[in-house]
Amino acid sequence: MKIPPFPFTAIDWSDVPAVEYPGETGKAVWRTMNAGDLRVRMVEYSPGYRADHWCARGHVILIVDGEMTAELKDGRSFVLKAGMGYMASDDADNPHQSHTTTGCRLFIVD
Repeated sequence: MKIPPFPFTAIDWSDVPAVEYPGETGKAVWRTMNAGDLRVRMVEYSPGYRADHWCARGHVILIVDGEMTAELKDGRSFVLKAGMGYMASDDADNPHQSHTTTGCRLFIVD
């Protein structure tokens, strides 16, 4: 990830339009800001959410509240709670998928 030049930007996430994406179960609600190839998001997963795909895109993720599981296609899984997060690189050979029982809110940079 390379952060492109852009002016200082303060973000009030409540002013950023919400877009809903259905999961295999549940839904994700994204509030997204873009600057060139940089994407910054506040994402909410509903209780019972499971992603409908394996993701190969790299991310830096912080769990703001709630709890989720990050599962790797090789079978490993990591339970992440508020204040935790993960980093994953762009890697088509090591995709990951998210799911949550309780719901959660994430801050994502990719």
